Amino acid sequence: MFVAEILRTKGNAVFSIAPDLTVARACAELEGRRVGALVVCDGDSVAGVFSERDVVRALARDGLLALDRPVSAYMTEKVIFAEPREEMSALMTRMTDRRIRHLPVIAEGRLAGVISIGDVVKCQIAEHAREAESLKTYIAAG
Repeated sequence: MFVAEILRTKGNAVFSIAPDLTVARACAELEGRRVGALVVCDGDSVAGVFSERDVVRALARDGLLALDRPVSAYMTEKVIFAEPREEMSALMTRMTDRRIRHLPVIAEGRLAGVISIGDVVKCQIAEHAREAESLKTYIAAG
């Protein structure tokens, strides 16, 4: 299965924030949107990703003072992207190897969605279920 197919199913909504938003406001966004990461956008370009993991690191490093600082001070700046034509198996490998749980998807130079590790796992489970059903049908017909 390809990234584009997953985005067609789950939608291409991207929850983004500005780099100058405070960590406290970003935490409220994470909670309110019920997501684990937000894409940090500076105008039309992706400046980083701010995740729950970044919140923990910020608090560990600077304590409660971190809540009043901008997300740009703590966000993950080296963003790893996915493309619509990529297969989910390639994403799973990349996400596992680099310990990344969210990949923004870029299509034709524009932000087209976000794929999470949950989306990848859900896809893998669905593929395995389809394969098992096909095998059952094949065996029953044989």
